[in-house]
Amino acid sequence: MFQGILIEKDDSGYRAALQQIDDNQLPEGNVTVRVDYSTLNFKDGLAITGSSPVVRKFPMVPGIDLAGTVEVSEHPDYKVGDKVLLNGWGVGEGHWGGLAQKARLNGDWLIPLPKAFTAAQAMAIGTAGYTAMLCILALEHNGVTPEQGEILVTGANGGVGSFAIALLSKLGYRVVASTGRVSEHDYLKQLGASEIIDRATLSEPGKPLAKERWAAVIDSVGSHTLANACASTKANGTVAACGLAQGMDFPASVAPFILRGVTLAGINSVTQPKAKRVQAWDRLARDLDFALLPLISHEIGLSEAIEAAPRLLAGQLRGRVVVDVNR
Repeated sequence: MFQGILIEKDDSGYRAALQQIDDNQLPEGNVTVRVDYSTLNFKDGLAITGSSPVVRKFPMVPGIDLAGTVEVSEHPDYKVGDKVLLNGWGVGEGHWGGLAQKARLNGDWLIPLPKAFTAAQAMAIGTAGYTAMLCILALEHNGVTPEQGEILVTGANGGVGSFAIALLSKLGYRVVASTGRVSEHDYLKQLGASEIIDRATLSEPGKPLAKERWAAVIDSVGSHTLANACASTKANGTVAACGLAQGMDFPASVAPFILRGVTLAGINSVTQPKAKRVQAWDRLARDLDFALLPLISHEIGLSEAIEAAPRLLAGQLRGRVVVDVNR
């Protein structure tokens, strides 16, 4: 038996509860992991509260990230005792995830935990930091350099935004952070933001083309914010889109793309091939200032995760929420 959050949906309704789970209930997989830490992401908040239909089968253990130790393995790349890491692959949506003390998984979804990180540090970074690095890799692939000008980061107080600011700043970029929370300006400055703008300047309907300002953009917001970011990106700049906090719609025109040669790079963090995942985590080990992790993240116990989920969705929690599944 092990403890985990189990989401169930039946004639009695939709509910998430912390409970004892029998090992025999674990889904199919060729690697069983004793989980040390998981996280509470936006998608996990949606799953736990049931406010959006992200869970595709029931019962379900949420948690799109996990780090832990291999307990049983039938996969050639992993042996008992190996430290491993997982982000994405539909875990917590269609396959039991990390918000439990055990997980049984497809070993192809795992990567070795980089030696630079403890399990807790890896989860402080989690899908958010990993996605931010995928965005930066996309900008670099398109030739974006610090000399070209300012980089806009939207959704700056969220996990992706926080890590994007920290990473870009350390890499020498001048970062402009977009946020609706005036109270977080000091936090964003500590991460490395050179300037902070009000998200309201981007979140309303705008023109097909606006004055050129951004050499590149990392956007986790979508909707009008993404459209306006594209409209004000410099000629041949790149916009990396990785989220939909404002909405899934994209009320834009083709003008930035055909008149300025702007590239819109979609970032899918869920099903990246292993080599790309390893590359992103190797870069995180090299380019992230580990001293910022306590600023960006805070830790809760598994018993606190259900209560924290609606607060996360309401934007009341800053940065990353790390979950110690053993307390």
